[in-house]
Amino acid sequence: MSTIRCATLAALAALLAAAPAFAAGNDDAMAALAAKSGCRTCHAIEPGAKGPDGLPPVGPPWRDVAAKYRGQADAVNTLTLTVMRGSNPYESHWKGKVSGLAMPPNAVAITEPDARKLVSWILALEPAKK
Repeated sequence: MSTIRCATLAALAALLAAAPAFAAGNDDAMAALAAKSGCRTCHAIEPGAKGPDGLPPVGPPWRDVAAKYRGQADAVNTLTLTVMRGSNPYESHWKGKVSGLAMPPNAVAITEPDARKLVSWILALEPAKK
C-alpha cells in the first residue's frame, strides 16, 4: 500500500512539474484564443510592447503576471475568476504600474474553460529577460 501511494505521489509530482512546459508548448493556439477573445486589446505578452492600436496596453503584460503569481497554489483559479468576473478598481495590485485601473468582466467574450486554458498558458510563461 505504501509503495502504491509513493508511486502515485511521484507520478502526480511529475505531472505538476511538466504542466508549465506543456502549457507553454501551445503558443500559437493560445495567442489565437487571446486575439479572438479580445485580450490583446488590453494586454501584451512582453513588457514594453505596444497594443494593436500602437498605444501601451492598459493591462499588465502577461510575463509580469506570470512572474507575480509564480508558485502561488491557487493562481489559476484566482485569475480565471478575475478574467470572468473582472477586478475591483479599488483593490488593484497593478495600480500605478498600468494605465487601466480594473479588468472588466469577460464572460461575454470567453468561456470559463477557455479562460482557464489561457490563464494556465500565461502562468507558464517565462519571466521577461532583462
